[in-house]
Amino acid sequence: MHKKAGFEQTWRWFGSTDRITLADIKQTGATGIVSALHQIPVGEVWNLDAIQERKTMIEAHGLSWSVVESVPVSEDIKKQIGNYKVHIENYKLTLKNLSACGIKTVCYNFMPVLDWSRTNLNFKYDNNSESLKYEYHKFAAFDLYILKRQKAFSEYSNEIIGQAKVYYESLTKKEREELKNTILLGLPGSLKAYTLEEFQKALDSYKHINKEKLQSHLIHFLNEIVPIAEKENIKLAIHPDDPPWAQLGLPRIVSNYNDLKNIIESVPSPSNGITLCTGSLGAGYDNDLVKMSIDFAPKIHFTHLRNVTRDVDRNFMENNLFDGDINILQVTENLIKESIRRQKEQRSDMQIPMRPDHGFQILGDIGQENYPGYGLYGRMKSLAELRGLERGILDALSQ
Repeated sequence: MHKKAGFEQTWRWFGSTDRITLADIKQTGATGIVSALHQIPVGEVWNLDAIQERKTMIEAHGLSWSVVESVPVSEDIKKQIGNYKVHIENYKLTLKNLSACGIKTVCYNFMPVLDWSRTNLNFKYDNNSESLKYEYHKFAAFDLYILKRQKAFSEYSNEIIGQAKVYYESLTKKEREELKNTILLGLPGSLKAYTLEEFQKALDSYKHINKEKLQSHLIHFLNEIVPIAEKENIKLAIHPDDPPWAQLGLPRIVSNYNDLKNIIESVPSPSNGITLCTGSLGAGYDNDLVKMSIDFAPKIHFTHLRNVTRDVDRNFMENNLFDGDINILQVTENLIKESIRRQKEQRSDMQIPMRPDHGFQILGDIGQENYPGYGLYGRMKSLAELRGLERGILDALSQ
């Protein structure tokens, strides 16, 4: 089928353990699947048989495995300790195997310890729908009074420390446990949380790694894998930090315009690009997603489209697609214009894979267990809205 300019509409699927089946996804109208082999330990090679098994499963439902999200980067690679050299070689082999199976877009991240952080996984709106929320003083309460991390008091303002103390003292024992478990849940593709002891040990392992050192480790990693990706015609798409600021004493290096610019320019290659996640970047009050979608357009290999309401005090909540602080209409138009530009150049990556991200819990999803933000009906609603928005923009641009 002849491809048209615009998005490839995709859907994240966590494999056979996902409550939402491939048959369900087929009915949403998505054509591509975003998936990963979470069963393979981080740092090991994804072999051809395992990749092909997942691909065959997806294709049996008339769908395609369009994007890997993610091939995880081991903590050894991020810290350059232990088996990091072996893990990098294994990463190269995984890229070669994915390419051999026809999978050409790979999302990854370089976030230490946690892949994401929230303080409420079931924030209720007036209509009883549920969303994800992050409140800075509540996160501080966990850090200061539950984790009791050394140096934590020196990293918050007196105002935040005061708010955190009042909030912590208002919690019941059960509520404190819920806050702890919510924050410790940021592991990809899993509903398993760290224990406090495991978490503190993971944090301690980064004591001597600052932002500059972590950046140098990322650039080293990219210098190793980008030549392989380029040879295999794979598009690497780094995912931004979530939330996009340093926390728990951990550095963040994929949080803003300058971070992304540095990554792209440090290892120049058609294969070295980004995942434009409007929610993760959008949580940063100073991040201008419209500018990013213009300036980084040629390097956007994958996009997550969602909206957030944010403030200057590092609080944010995930909102309906058209109701937050991010100009989703303009960002989407900019991405579609980039797709049209690629079409004129007859590029194989003309269509930018897009997936609806972190939909609300609504209707029959409420009360069901799924990965936070990854229910069926909320994401299906967002996908329908994005499909209509895309069609309207394409029609207007063709006038």
